[in-house]
Amino acid sequence: NIRPSYPCGIPHLTFQPNLTGVPPSLLQDNGEDAHRIAPSPVVHVRGLCESVVEGDLVEALEKFGNICYVMMMPFKRQALVEFEAMESADQCVTCGVNEAVYIAGQQAFFNYSTSKRITRPTNADDPSSGNKVLLLSIQNPLYPITTDVLYTVCNPIGNVLRIVIFKRNGIQAMVEYPFWSQKAKSALNGADIYAGCCTLKIEYARPTRLNVLRNDNDSWDYTKPFLVRRERGKGRQRQAILGEHPSSYSDNGYGSHCPLLPLPSNNRYKRSSPHDAQEVVAYPLPQTSSYMGHASSSSVAMVSGLHPAKMNCTRIFNLFCLYGNIEKVKFMKSVPGTALVEMGDEYAVDRAITHLNSIKVFSKRLNVCVSKQHAVIPSQVFELEDGSSSYKDFAMTRNNRFSSVGQASKNIIQPPAAVLHFYNVPPCITEDELQRLCTEHDVPGFIKFKVFDAKPSSKTISGLFEFDNKTHAVEVLTVLNHHQIRIPSKYGVLDIFETFNMVLTATIHPKKK
Repeated sequence: NIRPSYPCGIPHLTFQPNLTGVPPSLLQDNGEDAHRIAPSPVVHVRGLCESVVEGDLVEALEKFGNICYVMMMPFKRQALVEFEAMESADQCVTCGVNEAVYIAGQQAFFNYSTSKRITRPTNADDPSSGNKVLLLSIQNPLYPITTDVLYTVCNPIGNVLRIVIFKRNGIQAMVEYPFWSQKAKSALNGADIYAGCCTLKIEYARPTRLNVLRNDNDSWDYTKPFLVRRERGKGRQRQAILGEHPSSYSDNGYGSHCPLLPLPSNNRYKRSSPHDAQEVVAYPLPQTSSYMGHASSSSVAMVSGLHPAKMNCTRIFNLFCLYGNIEKVKFMKSVPGTALVEMGDEYAVDRAITHLNSIKVFSKRLNVCVSKQHAVIPSQVFELEDGSSSYKDFAMTRNNRFSSVGQASKNIIQPPAAVLHFYNVPPCITEDELQRLCTEHDVPGFIKFKVFDAKPSSKTISGLFEFDNKTHAVEVLTVLNHHQIRIPSKYGVLDIFETFNMVLTATIHPKKK
């Protein structure tokens, strides 16, 4: 009941109708669908609008009884709501079948959950504990998350005392309030910091007080007397807390701009008019001051847990290029199974950590973190087990996907999933040949295959592969991404190197004279 089963946003190829948002009374005769699952105090809510937050659910459903806990699933437009009493859940489900229940202005639909209780991440989320520290997980972090950004988001809800940002399992942060922080959790859980990205998932943290050692981009103690207090904001906005990513924040101490990043083309935020659309937006960095230490960020990621025989520089590139440009890759001779990956900027590293840390590749779990080094130096080059070099420079490759604004705008940042999107494949390639390609490279074959309709004049096709699980899909991506396919010369000469989010890149070769 937690986290989407296909977090990359591409649905599994079950070829069945999507029933999300359909009232239970339409799923079974006589409205009996709600009773096919055993009654539970936990209610599964579907058909939520894109901008809904936890507070909207509580406001709409507390009329049925006391609510113990809410778990948001924003990218699925669903949530789990745990009531204190079974009778409250019964009333909620029954009311949803018999009449329309609106949450944040949109009709929602209800059923019992298969869970009897929502699993909490810690034991510190009991209201009686008076927990005043929130744990924020930032999902799909396309833009930098700093203490200034989180202060701007969290302080309008209540006086923020301390903030600590860490990047062990993606980008997470702890925010301390002076009193129990239920109000902030309710108002912000499920909201977007920026339009269509940087989505907040909020739980109560285990610590009851944060220990801040220095004031910089990653930690800040606002109780220190020498800090300049910022003005309180106007509260959260309906669609996104900070709206579109700003070009500057001069009033809040932001300085010069960083490089441009595109807004995702499939974001959950729907603009109200065409004039609001912008091709790209600039994100700012905080100005340094005498009170701020050096930033701990780096454009180099350290990757450990690599399979010694099956991973090399090219395969690391195939996997990491989905999240930013790759400049250099170097395996460390002194630490077997570990490599340094220099990316285009520190935000690409953040995205790679968020989406690739702890995933399994060739039966080994990757550990991705920020390296203390700020560049990869081609020293101590040696030969890997597969005979390839331990160092490779990718700065000039055409397979990098963020080299221009137009190119970067086509990338949809997604976490790994069991479904891969392929394109740039010649139309003469058959499903059997693609299965054989997987077999030849000793990677798992796909279980379902779908080709998208293309124009008759199109020289390439695209589609979807579905695999048994996410690990199989990641392994295929790692091995076959950017693989070159030889096809008959009747198609002419066409060099295609750019791929979107997945498997194959074809190069069409002419016949030799």
